[in-house]
Amino acid sequence: MHLSLSLPTPPEPPQSASQTSFRKPHLGALTGVCTTARPPLPRTTFKGNGTRGDRADASGPAWTVGEGEEVRPPAAAVGRHGPGSAGVGKHPPRQQRLRHRGRRDAQEPHPSRFVLVFHFIRGVPALLTRLPSGIGRFTIADEATVTDADLGVNFFLDESSRGRPRAQSCTEFLQELNPDVEGDWFPREKVPLDLGQLFGASPEFTLIIYTYPLPEEQVRLIQQYSAQHKIPTISVHNVGFYAYFSVSLPGVFPIVDTHPDETATTDLRLLSPWPELSDFAQQMTQDIDQLDNHKHGHLPMVAILLHYLDIWRQDHEGRYPTAYSDKLAFRNQVSDAMRRDNPEGGEENFEEAVAAVMKHVVQPSLPGSLREVFDYKHEENNIRSSFWVIAEAVRQFYNKNNRLPVPGGLPDMKAQSEVYIQLQNIYKDKARRDAGEVLAAVRSMPGGNDIDAAEVELFCTNARFIKLVNSAHQSRASLNETVERELGNDEIAAAAGPEMPLSLIPVYLALSATSHTPTATPQEILASACSRAPAAVGNERVEQAAQEVARAAGGELHNIAAVMGGMVAQEVIKIVTQQYVPVDNTCIFDGIESRCQVLRL
Repeated sequence: MHLSLSLPTPPEPPQSASQTSFRKPHLGALTGVCTTARPPLPRTTFKGNGTRGDRADASGPAWTVGEGEEVRPPAAAVGRHGPGSAGVGKHPPRQQRLRHRGRRDAQEPHPSRFVLVFHFIRGVPALLTRLPSGIGRFTIADEATVTDADLGVNFFLDESSRGRPRAQSCTEFLQELNPDVEGDWFPREKVPLDLGQLFGASPEFTLIIYTYPLPEEQVRLIQQYSAQHKIPTISVHNVGFYAYFSVSLPGVFPIVDTHPDETATTDLRLLSPWPELSDFAQQMTQDIDQLDNHKHGHLPMVAILLHYLDIWRQDHEGRYPTAYSDKLAFRNQVSDAMRRDNPEGGEENFEEAVAAVMKHVVQPSLPGSLREVFDYKHEENNIRSSFWVIAEAVRQFYNKNNRLPVPGGLPDMKAQSEVYIQLQNIYKDKARRDAGEVLAAVRSMPGGNDIDAAEVELFCTNARFIKLVNSAHQSRASLNETVERELGNDEIAAAAGPEMPLSLIPVYLALSATSHTPTATPQEILASACSRAPAAVGNERVEQAAQEVARAAGGELHNIAAVMGGMVAQEVIKIVTQQYVPVDNTCIFDGIESRCQVLRL
């Protein structure tokens, strides 16, 4: 069966990992597992309480998994977006889009067309997980009719579906989750499913999802279409308790909004302060020893560190404490300046300063991920891409100033509200000036006038965490080399003790042996695995995985399929919105041990 869907506005991660993906009570078995794959949206706001700058932080790491390569036989889906695809007024409420995608992305629709080629049980959860979040249109393509066997294994069919087109029945039940979504099915007549006809008659798609087992010629057709149109694909394979999925991105896939942890993004520039920041610190720490306990105990951490860094430089011939031993000495110097004769027996602001020495007293540097962006030789047809134009402008800024633009964020610290806001504005003003300098460089380049200033600001804010996924010069080991490495690591892990997890590469080898056929004997699976990776010959865990896959006889469990559906839906969110870092490139899941592993295969 095949499904096709399209989003009027891009799907996004919700704020809370505890939110469910759908609402139907009889689908509770799927609800529990699908929610785990939804990353929270980081968000920071300052609230002054008269004595301290506080912010509510809902940030969290994104779900990261890997890419696999699987598909399922008689199933496919296609999604379209464009004029008439999702009518005006069909969008979900603005509050829902904000909750799922964040304010910036809710205002920037991504016209997306999806093709999902999958087995009925595995593919539906992936669509189901996204349906309430704003899919505008989906089409299920499946040539089969509903049989008694389908009723016994599928939550989305009932007795009234017997004898009807399976695609039609599933479409109608899925639409119950969100009546605003337009659903369709294909083919309308009882004819064999033709992917070539589907791809040729439909608009150009932007994403293909397919599940194994699928005939080899259909997989080849999907891969050819993907290569021709330079679109990403996600493949899924699920047998019994084992599953994996793979993400294949078209060439280089740059991600600006990676949503790093808030604590990692703080860049105070203590060793390269600008005049306004230095003046602020000098004013706050003037006659510091004569300040009363209240004012001394509410000096901002930044002012404290800048003050004692200035004293350190005076005593060390203008040098900053960059070596580890010097940082230890400097940290002791700040700690000794803390007043302990007050009722509290110490000062929280000085404790914050002491704790920040190792992390924030550092020289500005160029992260390896951004250096990769600067050094990457992109294709000529991408030279006017907004990403590469802004990257070139930021590179010029770095070469001129020997530092990146100031992000502008400020961590929570003990300070009077008006002082914290004053300090916060100093960082924000500097960030705006740096972004303005980069924007001026962007405007001077071909195509730069078409780039929005907000896009430049976002790039400058996240510059240290920008990532290129699937970059062409990244080497990829052969499957046999990966298997040899992973199995070798297993021997070391086994010697370390039972608490060390073993590689899941045997699971991948066993599943990939059934990519084009639903069932196989243990001997056939083992022979296929060893022919693709000779390093697996004689390995006991590979033999056990082959036995387990053969025992399942092509069957699949709803809870495992739902987990895969949630994971795949999560990767779709990342790719469509270009937020968070998608899997690179294969995620293998072992439902027996309830763990997964990401490998680059």
